[in-house]
Formats: sequence, structure tokens, C-alpha cells
Amino acid sequence: MNGQNRNEILPGTAVDIVLKADQRTGKLTGGIVKDILTKSSFHPHGIKVRLMDGQVGRVKVIRGN
Repeated sequence: MNGQNRNEILPGTAVDIVLKADQRTGKLTGGIVKDILTKSSFHPHGIKVRLMDGQVGRVKVIRGN
């Protein structure tokens, strides 16, 4: 799962995101979803989420629950 569909992501899901500062390098940051910030059901660059530690980025990989 690539993180483009909102219905695949729930609070508590383990994901890898790309932070805004890391978009050029594509460096992934792992964490647990706290909030889903994207309102639309699909986004081509990944659904934007806030992790439990407060970091915000777009989901690139869904690792599971």
C-alpha cells in the first residue's frame, strides 16, 4: 500500500512518511498516525498525516497496525 488512499490509513497505523524538509532527498521517517490531515479520499503524493510525535508529512509506505 502506497499511502495515496485515505481509507487505507487510520489513527494508530504504522507508516513511513516524507517530511516537507526531506522531499528533495525522499528520506523516510517512521511513526504511528495520530491525525489524518488530508480531507480528500485520494492524493497523488500521499495522504498528509500527523504522527504521534507531532511530525507532519505525506505517507509513502503503510506498514500496518
